[in-house]
Amino acid sequence: MRFMVGVCLTISLLQAQDKPRFRTDADGPVKGDEKRRNPRDKQPSDKPDWFQLVEGEFPPEGSAHAVAGELIGVDHLERRFQIRVDRSDSQDRALWDLPLLATMLPYGAIGYQGAPAALQDIPLGTHLHGSFYRAPPDEKMPQLDTAHNRRTPEWDFRRCIRIEDDFSFHARQKQLWKIDSVNLETKKLTATLQDNGKQVGQARIFDLLTSTRVMRGNGFDECKSLQPGQTVLFNLTWATLYGPGRITDVWIDESARARVTENQLERHRNHIRERGLPGWVTAVDDAKQIVTITFFGGVDSRLFDELKGINEEPQGWPFSGAEDDPKAPKGGIAVARESLMTYDPLNDRKGGNILHIGTVPLEPGSSGVQIKVKCSMMLEGYRPKRIVRFFPAKWKVDALPKEEEFTGRE
Repeated sequence: MRFMVGVCLTISLLQAQDKPRFRTDADGPVKGDEKRRNPRDKQPSDKPDWFQLVEGEFPPEGSAHAVAGELIGVDHLERRFQIRVDRSDSQDRALWDLPLLATMLPYGAIGYQGAPAALQDIPLGTHLHGSFYRAPPDEKMPQLDTAHNRRTPEWDFRRCIRIEDDFSFHARQKQLWKIDSVNLETKKLTATLQDNGKQVGQARIFDLLTSTRVMRGNGFDECKSLQPGQTVLFNLTWATLYGPGRITDVWIDESARARVTENQLERHRNHIRERGLPGWVTAVDDAKQIVTITFFGGVDSRLFDELKGINEEPQGWPFSGAEDDPKAPKGGIAVARESLMTYDPLNDRKGGNILHIGTVPLEPGSSGVQIKVKCSMMLEGYRPKRIVRFFPAKWKVDALPKEEEFTGRE
């Protein structure tokens, strides 16, 4: 009997350990009157608190809060944006259609048309799905010009770890919309979401526009080519304002979807090659001048393969000395801000040989790729938890447009 009691207690403890130590979306929607309670006032019956981000650490899986809305403002240099939050049954009507001002975390990922992207790639008006965390409790509230100074219930969630359009959101989950009917006179398209061929939820009626772009194969088509039975992906605008949303773009077949994704993927690769692979410093050995960098996720994995590229030409200035092995992989480290903006990477990056390319456990926000670099000169910015960008030696480094360099603004 004692043995059975012990087993039951052990199972109960294990189950309790399996439960998240933080609140999740499964605990219910965010309400407009929620307040952060003092830990001393917490009761055992209270819901757990939302996970609070820790500087220099990736957050645990499943700890983010999902918020969707339409992109209505962008500051791509600071990786900051505004969305008009979707309406939901949990909101008071007076809190409908209010904006959320959010900042991408340094390790936050952006998706567009099924591939990694930058904020400037996404057109205003695009409906987005995001995963967010609360801003630090001591952060000063930014001012937004809204009627009666109202704020969306999601207002505290101003740190974004992932944002993506409808195309990317459904493609990532292997989902497609199956067209049930099309009425070109009323400009209505009825579709049901399919997950691996199984229906998800009820059919929805979307609006078509005279400007809706239809992609098939390698080119454009007309709305009359939309037919019942087709499985498609599309992007939306004005979602939840007057129904499920207006379709801005629709991709009819797999060929069209693969083509637009590959095009965005190449755009992303060019963007990163010109600005460097983002990550943060995990460890520093000052005596041996070795810097360990863990790279962020949201980057095409093919770019990490280019770390192994060999450039036998002498690095010279600005590396302040010859590398140990000219025939080994090498590269330069540029100090960056939390927005991933660098100062003057053409002139102020330092580096040398890559001593090790390895992997670390995958976490939300992490690529799982880590390197150790022997630096010819150590900079103040090469400190644990600091943000950097790394340029493999095979990448040509050119001066960025002046608005993308922070040098001289300190």
